[in-house]
Amino acid sequence: MTGTQKQTLLERVDKALDDLRPHLEVDGGDIEIVDLTDDMVLKIKWLGNCEMCSMSTMTLRAGVTQSVKQHVPEITAVEPVNGIG
Repeated sequence: MTGTQKQTLLERVDKALDDLRPHLEVDGGDIEIVDLTDDMVLKIKWLGNCEMCSMSTMTLRAGVTQSVKQHVPEITAVEPVNGIG
């Protein structure tokens, strides 16, 4: 994957996350993209209250992964680099 291809994919991922951010911000949290690996695994970082929230694992599965894969089907997995889950 070239740098341009990666940047384009990350822009699409960020747009998908923008749909979720208002819901996270209500509870004092947010999400940040850390990296997209060559094998198409998206690494994210929970911010604010999301970092220590016991619901972050469910939010990851039901919200983040679903939304990202819907907008960017090339992504094979979404993994947090921090948080409880």
